[in-house]
Amino acid sequence: MTSKKPRREGYLCLLCERLSTISMAQVRRWWLRRIPILDWAPNYKLREYFIPDFIGGLMLTVQQVAQGTFAITSLISCAAVERLVPLNSNNATNTSLDDLGFSDFEMQRIGVAAAVTFLGGVIQVSMFVLNLGCTTVLLSEPVVSAMTTGAATHVVTSQVKYVLGMKMPYISGPLGMFYIYAYVFKNLNLVHIGALILSILSLIVLILTKELNEKFKSKIGFIIPIDLALIISTSLACYFADLPETHGMDVVGRLPTGIPFPKAPPMDILRHVVVEAFSVALVGYAVSIFLAYNSSKKFKYPVCENQELFAHGLSNIIPSFFFCIPNSGAPVRTFLLYNIGSKTQVASLISCVLVLIVIYFVAPVLCWLPMCVLACIVVVGLKGMLIQFRDLKKYWNVDRYDWVIWICTYVVTISFAANMGLLFGVLFSIAVALLRLTRAKIMHVTYMHEELSAVTEDNFPEIKIISIGTPLFFLNAKRFHKHILEMARKFVTRSGSCMHKNGALLMSMPQGVHSGKFLEDSSSSMTLIMDCSGLPFLDYTGVITLLQISQDLREYDIEVLFSGCSVSLVKALMFCGSDNGPKQENFFNTILDAMKSKRCSGSSLEVLDSSDA
Repeated sequence: MTSKKPRREGYLCLLCERLSTISMAQVRRWWLRRIPILDWAPNYKLREYFIPDFIGGLMLTVQQVAQGTFAITSLISCAAVERLVPLNSNNATNTSLDDLGFSDFEMQRIGVAAAVTFLGGVIQVSMFVLNLGCTTVLLSEPVVSAMTTGAATHVVTSQVKYVLGMKMPYISGPLGMFYIYAYVFKNLNLVHIGALILSILSLIVLILTKELNEKFKSKIGFIIPIDLALIISTSLACYFADLPETHGMDVVGRLPTGIPFPKAPPMDILRHVVVEAFSVALVGYAVSIFLAYNSSKKFKYPVCENQELFAHGLSNIIPSFFFCIPNSGAPVRTFLLYNIGSKTQVASLISCVLVLIVIYFVAPVLCWLPMCVLACIVVVGLKGMLIQFRDLKKYWNVDRYDWVIWICTYVVTISFAANMGLLFGVLFSIAVALLRLTRAKIMHVTYMHEELSAVTEDNFPEIKIISIGTPLFFLNAKRFHKHILEMARKFVTRSGSCMHKNGALLMSMPQGVHSGKFLEDSSSSMTLIMDCSGLPFLDYTGVITLLQISQDLREYDIEVLFSGCSVSLVKALMFCGSDNGPKQENFFNTILDAMKSKRCSGSSLEVLDSSDA
């Protein structure tokens, strides 16, 4: 015991010494980084931003009331609820527990969902502590696209019984989706004709109105809230016609008002919901981080993957004490805010306040909403994910390996579950990448110095040549993009002026991905020539990365030219870039041709192939 005490005291002294070195400025930066609202809220431009944010929050509330939370994570938590507390459970009574009027049976089911939410949040925060945000590099776009499309297919399948007005048992497990459709076709006589007619009419109204919204929103200046209009009209019709009694129409039923008093989720069942909790944590985070990536491209800001884990973890742990179901980024509502023109996250705060008002004062009115109408709203709301089938065309034209990955991941997802599809997609894409690496060309011989020495001009603009000699795919594309932008920021300001240090500099990129030298000149514009003649292969993520680099560098007044591209690469860049991508005049057979187009002198320029670095 005496030997352990000095050691323990030594650890405490070391800890105190390290804590004493932390300044208040470091503590302040940590809090601003972890709670970003402390940073941007004081700079909020009330007159400029509030009106767009209020309109966005109002429209977002309409979506929230009509569809609820993210359907995919809801379906995952539903699997745990139905497994642990099925509807035919004999262990529940109808005794009321609290002021909200929930029975024991209802509280058991809600408790299971809250436990999934809590444990999912704990897993996400644990990943944050372990700094596992970097693992997002394993998520390629085809995998996430296929997984979300497959999960959306599951959600649509879960709504079929409501659309048809059928009574059917809960079916889950491997190939469960196919068993559901088999049951439907075997029991078509159970279809409720009234619910089917109302569903068809609702689908027609929803689809047509949303298409008109997309087509004319720029002209009319607002979006028709057809979801809310359909909810109000069908609820009133159901109430005055008394459809539940006269025609046996299923309705939402009694909805409690207010929010429950905070209470810890049932901890004794956490060990029974580990699988669903991991699924919620991983699937929800995968969808959310790709939405964050899309937003960062649109609004030009960096994304901290670890911070996203921390935020989503807390947003699951804290609401679980109020018996909330798992949350995640929602593509439909995110794109809604884009289209409306919301400026900041204040739109979401406004929506939260309005949803609270609905919960306390409007919720009882929704009890007459037909279930078939609600199911139609959910199905149409998934359109954005279901139309990802169109991604197959671009994958086929850009990289057919990614096409195969998408198909296989989708099949596994609809055959099993979203978590299995995500796991399979990650492992399969890594296996395909390793296979391509073993078959890739490992030697590339060029005669750069002889070609460049033939160019003799007295004046030339600033130029940088990057020779890509390793594969560019989902595992390294993000790092490639980051290093290119870091290189640009060192030498160019956003006003287009060049900033140089000590003449020609060698810019060696980490791990030999690409390298080259700058030439000193008084020109205010720069040219980047990407030599792709030694590029063994690239996937869809690699193509998108090259396009994104080309677009980002335009802001630095840097023109990007490509040399030595294969026919398939040129086709892929032109196909994915459309109007914003490189044009035909940006492609050249050799570096020499690209330099001649800019009237460059290369007598003092050295180009290094990545294999030489």
